[in-house]
Amino acid sequence: MKLIILDRDGVINFDSEQFIKSPDEWKPIPGSLEAIARLNQWGWRVVVASNQSGVGRGLFGMDTLNAINDKMVKSLAQVGGRLDAIFFCPHPADSTCDCRKPRPGLFMQIAERFNVDLHKVPCVGDSLRDLQAGVAVGCSPYLVLTGKGQLTRENPDLPAGTLIYPDLDAIATELTT
Repeated sequence: MKLIILDRDGVINFDSEQFIKSPDEWKPIPGSLEAIARLNQWGWRVVVASNQSGVGRGLFGMDTLNAINDKMVKSLAQVGGRLDAIFFCPHPADSTCDCRKPRPGLFMQIAERFNVDLHKVPCVGDSLRDLQAGVAVGCSPYLVLTGKGQLTRENPDLPAGTLIYPDLDAIATELTT
């Protein structure tokens, strides 16, 4: 099985320092939805793993998070794409849970759900914590320069071997040609 794990905010959609708190605030990065559709067409299973601390902070509820994700799923369907699953951590940043990236709990849940070894599975993120969580379970780190990616690129803790691309579309092109 070909599996790819994507962060949401900053990879698929534009991010915000004030969080994406409503479906109206969720706006796809140009080319990202088509990139996911192309990956699907080439046999890739696409999974999202995302920190959503806005829930734990009380900025929005689970109903709003579900509505945001529903908008993403429907927007993907309009271009022929789909997600195989969405995993998220709703806990605040100061939580000691194992699912908040950079801890690998979400990735372990994905491995269990899909019954796969995540060794060399592409893990796409725009922040250091996205990549660290993936690397902790053997994923191959892919950094996009959208979202926080430009700043992350300069971080001395960037995992060795991280592949850097301008956006998700460029990664999909690389993986489907």
